[in-house]
Amino acid sequence: MTRKRVVITGLSAISPLGNNVADSWNNLLAGKSGIGPITHFDASAFDSRIAGEVKNFVPEEFDIPPKQARRMDRFVQFAVAGAHALLPHAGFTITEENAESVAVLLGVGLGGLKTIEDFHSKLVEAGPGKISPFMIPMLISNMAPGQVSIMEGCKGPNLVVTSACASALHAIGYAFSEILLGRIERAITGGVEATITPMGVSGFTALRALSTSNDNPETASRPFDKDRNGFVMGEGAGMLFIESLESAKQRGATIYAELVGFGASGDAYHMTAPKEDGAGMAAAMRRAIQDAGLKPEDIDHINAHGTSTSLNDLCETRAIKTVFGERAYKIPITANKSQMGHLLGAAGGIESVISALTLHHGIIPGTANYTTPDPECDLDYVAEGPRKQQVQHILCNSFGFGGTNCCLVFKRWAE
Repeated sequence: MTRKRVVITGLSAISPLGNNVADSWNNLLAGKSGIGPITHFDASAFDSRIAGEVKNFVPEEFDIPPKQARRMDRFVQFAVAGAHALLPHAGFTITEENAESVAVLLGVGLGGLKTIEDFHSKLVEAGPGKISPFMIPMLISNMAPGQVSIMEGCKGPNLVVTSACASALHAIGYAFSEILLGRIERAITGGVEATITPMGVSGFTALRALSTSNDNPETASRPFDKDRNGFVMGEGAGMLFIESLESAKQRGATIYAELVGFGASGDAYHMTAPKEDGAGMAAAMRRAIQDAGLKPEDIDHINAHGTSTSLNDLCETRAIKTVFGERAYKIPITANKSQMGHLLGAAGGIESVISALTLHHGIIPGTANYTTPDPECDLDYVAEGPRKQQVQHILCNSFGFGGTNCCLVFKRWAE
């Protein structure tokens, strides 16, 4: 039985590097950093005072009415804005005739932390009578796909996937699977997150997971570098419009890349730490490659999870060596978090967008701030900046707390 082909026909991005795909991509290639001092709140008392914030985001510019915007947490605003930009990019208009064919499957890691914080303060200060009836609908994670469905008129399945920092990649993987099974024809998918809040920053600080290089924010995120000292929080959205090849051809859509493999695994090891040999990560990589009908030697680029934490970068490097053997040293590896920070539940979404653009344009973005090589992280991290190289298959990795691992394989589009 011949398996369906699933293609990417639309992209959208709201990131620390820009509020659209073009700006995010061009600034990434230009080596710019989206990381700076936190402005969302007074972070002067915090050990970590830097983040990859989305700048100058105005919901109304994405046709979100002010009244509706006030009833959405920031992560939901990102979701609706991302979808609103995605559909024109895909050249797809939702009508009564096709509405049931469009699913919305999004990844969200934490949901509406700011809403929780704001209403908790009101509860303590003024009592339960001051809590808005919109509090719960504002903060729950599934309101991201829910509001997209409402605002855009999508009547296919709408659901959220929550698997920490692997959320977006899992969401894309399950949307891909649903198309393969014939349950849906097309999907708005990817991830969103907005947790640069006092609670979010203090929580990750308590885990000793965040970089404290506050005086040099642009170089604080340094995946695989010997002097890395934690990740930098980011926020934003990365979304794809995916559909069956038959659907894309029928409507004459532009195809940016093909999605060919999905693999997932669990470490069964620790709440927050990956197993030191990277076995779970390696298992997810192998499964994605096998699902694509490929062999490890067919992968010629890796978009790494690359968080800039001591253990993750070491384990991911070990996992890559386990899967690819000596050939691991010949595969260009990029870590987009070096310029944007870690978008948590949205990370796999924005990194999938970048992977599709890498295939489409034949340019591999570099990994910033890899200046002092770690003897144990000794692969080709494209440290010199963007590299013009046409690649055929990209492995994209996302790993999260709870030992959850997810990988996708993207292919350069060819008939």
